[in-house]
Amino acid sequence: MFIKKNIEEVKKEKVDIAEKTYIRWMLGPDDNVPNFYFRIFDVEPGGSSPYHKHDWEHEVFILEGSGYLKTEDGNIEFKKNDILFVPPNEMHQFVNSGNSLLRFICVIPKRDY
Repeated sequence: MFIKKNIEEVKKEKVDIAEKTYIRWMLGPDDNVPNFYFRIFDVEPGGSSPYHKHDWEHEVFILEGSGYLKTEDGNIEFKKNDILFVPPNEMHQFVNSGNSLLRFICVIPKRDY
């Protein structure tokens, strides 16, 4: 089964454990996809994800804005069109340090969250 969606058609939800951060599950649990979930995050200026870790990886593509990835080894700055790989079991936090919206795609393995 093929799936087509437009970002404007997918509900934007507040991420409860994050500051000024919203998620769209472009391909998620309701889509019956076999291997990966595809999410788009919007982080307002001054916002961030929580500082956390888990046993799965992230593949991230920065669509717009800038910020840094906080890690145990220091901050990794990023900007529009950068790609980030976040390994499993590593502490991390996405921070919008810019003055405009930070938007990024985040792909994760399909699992129960």
